[in-house]
Amino acid sequence: MSRRRSLGPKKKLALLLSAATVAGGGAFVMATTSNASPPAATTKSAADSTVCQGLATALGNNERFIAGQRANPDAQSEARIANREAVIAQIKVQQEASGCTVGESAQGSQPAQPEQPAPSQPAAGSQEGQAGQEGQAGGGAAAGEQVCNGSTVTLSGEAGAPAASSNQFPAGTRLKVTNLDNNKSTTVEVTSVSGSCVLLNNAAFEQVREPGKFLIRRAVIEKVG
Repeated sequence: MSRRRSLGPKKKLALLLSAATVAGGGAFVMATTSNASPPAATTKSAADSTVCQGLATALGNNERFIAGQRANPDAQSEARIANREAVIAQIKVQQEASGCTVGESAQGSQPAQPEQPAPSQPAAGSQEGQAGQEGQAGGGAAAGEQVCNGSTVTLSGEAGAPAASSNQFPAGTRLKVTNLDNNKSTTVEVTSVSGSCVLLNNAAFEQVREPGKFLIRRAVIEKVG
């Protein structure tokens, strides 16, 4: 006749403690797994966000300007390129802060104009000649005439008093930009060249922007002087 060996109180307690330890370890592993950091949020592209599109356009316009300066350099090209590279760095900071893809670049809706000057224009080496190269289509518009039809407007990222840059109009041209989405307008002077019809600097863009947006889709641009 077999005899069943019973466990004493101390052995029973030891077994219970061992089981609790194993269960606790499993719970710790589960808790560690559940508390793991979630994956980083997916960044937005220009196609997903108006903010990202505006920043990508600003970045692309500055890159195109730099490319133009390198293709047709003059005595001031290095200084202009250094300035625009600093602007690009700031735009990338804004892209990161806005959850956009850092470094994403897009061109504005206005096509670039031919680089070669017309025979009657000054040589490309002068600043006047450079503005002429990039301003064939719009420079002859009459005062009060609407120009750059269909163009979107974004910012260059440059600091300073309200101003604009353009590949259509020479320095000294005065342009009025109206944002039809909020009916705000600003009149600014073109002070430099860029890769699009009208590119507002930070101060000018703030005067007509909608909160949180870096692109004006519905804009009216008029040459006023």
